[in-house]
Amino acid sequence: MNVIVVLAGILCILMVVIGGKQGLRSFLSLFLNFGVLFVTIFLMTNPKNSPIVLTFIACTVISCISLFYINKTNSKTITAFISTMVTIVVLLLFITFITKKAMIQGFGEESTEEISIFSLYIGVNFVQIGASVIIMSTIGAIMDVAISIATSMHEIFYRNPSISRKTLFTSGISIGRDILGTDTNTLFFAFFGGYLSLLIWFKDLSYSIGEIVNSKVFSAEMMTIFCAGIGIALIIPIASSVNAYYLVKTREKK
Repeated sequence: MNVIVVLAGILCILMVVIGGKQGLRSFLSLFLNFGVLFVTIFLMTNPKNSPIVLTFIACTVISCISLFYINKTNSKTITAFISTMVTIVVLLLFITFITKKAMIQGFGEESTEEISIFSLYIGVNFVQIGASVIIMSTIGAIMDVAISIATSMHEIFYRNPSISRKTLFTSGISIGRDILGTDTNTLFFAFFGGYLSLLIWFKDLSYSIGEIVNSKVFSAEMMTIFCAGIGIALIIPIASSVNAYYLVKTREKK
């Protein structure tokens, strides 16, 4: 039997045993999100379609699947979804600008021989493609922080319904600070784990430290880490303010 099928089966069994129905929905959401990414990539091959618009739509659908399908529709997932979308809009504008200024789009000089027989005039905006790649790499971490803060703040509010909006917001920031360091390090080590072979390749090519840092391949990945860290840092005050406003507003209506 194919090893991938076996691993998928083990993962499914563990998620169902530990998570129950929610674990099964989490497992199925992996395939749904993969389908969304596949369709998005297919549509990006059409020069008439804007990669930025497609990325925003894909992030919206992925957020709906990851939040509403897995955790169902409730006040926590609604506030987490709003916080995620606000952060994504800010990041899209910021990353598009940074990608254009840093000129990390397209292929690096290491790929010159492989692509020399192909035409590069394919009508695709590589600046927007580069921005889309970075956004897609950060959406998971952003949603994770958003739902973590929303769940914690809802629990604080239900334990102390008379808490003020300012105190609730401060609690959200305090929770986010504990998440910030661990999630940023997770992204950092995920990069070095996934690109360890790239670093070994640089060593075999006798690249100096300066050549590695200025390599487009390396720079693009480091920018992805930094932009993901910026997204995690942004989502903390945004999610805290959205949840504090929503919870206090709900209490006032009651």
